[in-house]
Amino acid sequence: MTRVLLTGGSGFIAVHILEALLAQGHSVVTTVRSETKAQMLRDTFPEYGEDKLGFSIVADIAEHGAFDEAVKSDPPFEWVIHTASPFHFNITDTKKDLLDPAIIGTTGILKAIQNNAPSVKRVIITSSFAAVFSPEIGNRPGYIYSEKDWNPITEEEAIQDPPSGYRASKTFAEKAAWEFVEKEKPNFTLSTINPPMVFGPIHPKLQTLDSLNTSNQRIRDMMLGKLQDEIPPAGVYIWVDVRDLALAHIRAAERPAAAGQRFFVTAGYYSNRELADDIRDQLPDVASKISTKGGEFPEGRYFEYDNSRTKDVLGINFRSLKEMVKDTIPTLQAIGA
Repeated sequence: MTRVLLTGGSGFIAVHILEALLAQGHSVVTTVRSETKAQMLRDTFPEYGEDKLGFSIVADIAEHGAFDEAVKSDPPFEWVIHTASPFHFNITDTKKDLLDPAIIGTTGILKAIQNNAPSVKRVIITSSFAAVFSPEIGNRPGYIYSEKDWNPITEEEAIQDPPSGYRASKTFAEKAAWEFVEKEKPNFTLSTINPPMVFGPIHPKLQTLDSLNTSNQRIRDMMLGKLQDEIPPAGVYIWVDVRDLALAHIRAAERPAAAGQRFFVTAGYYSNRELADDIRDQLPDVASKISTKGGEFPEGRYFEYDNSRTKDVLGINFRSLKEMVKDTIPTLQAIGA
């Protein structure tokens, strides 16, 4: 059993990490923004008592010193998995709503661990393909993206619009984490996880149709008949199942060879047309409500990807898109889709 601090525990990705950690017998304390969120997690995992599932309230991760108390524990933590960071475009101030929480939250927890939790040996941070991808270059036919790549976005570009702000927040936060480790040389090692679009089952007690993660909103909209005229393009045509992503976080903490590494965690290509076809197969009664126009994979060649490090070091065997859709639909139906 390992004592683990998980930040942002009620988030879409984090709750799957939490579920997997608990199932493996680990003892977890997770940060949440409020007692209400803590109670929602207790209700989601009622079989675990306080010895296995504890909570620390961190109302604002962008506050300096926000994690100073959260990292303290008896028994002490050995792993920290930091997932807390915004991914939504419903914002009014890019710097305040996206950049500051991501960057200050990341550097803040690393400082807190260094100063207050000397027992921590492994830190895993959820980054994003947004910190790898260079969208302004386009499809880059034949180019192979891997962990070596970084998004070259600048601070000036970051504040132009919310999508740019999100990509910048993940890029700047991850770079700040690696710079911290290089400069401070703490007792812990760092690994970062860089997924693209993340789909998969939700936990119905934690989400509503209006609060779904951005990726799963596409499945919701198809199920609700909101895409009867035309299916939009996917935008980024690579994906991962949230359950495989959760396992990647844990494997990165477990395996010594993962220390000091980035991991590009993707199952491969997909299109919104494929999503629609799989939903029609599973739900014949809504088939007529989903357009047969649009959503295809882009014409011509597209960039390639190298996920060999994730497979070789972490041993991840990725689920198929069809399996993901099959397992996700009932969880969305449970909240009214």
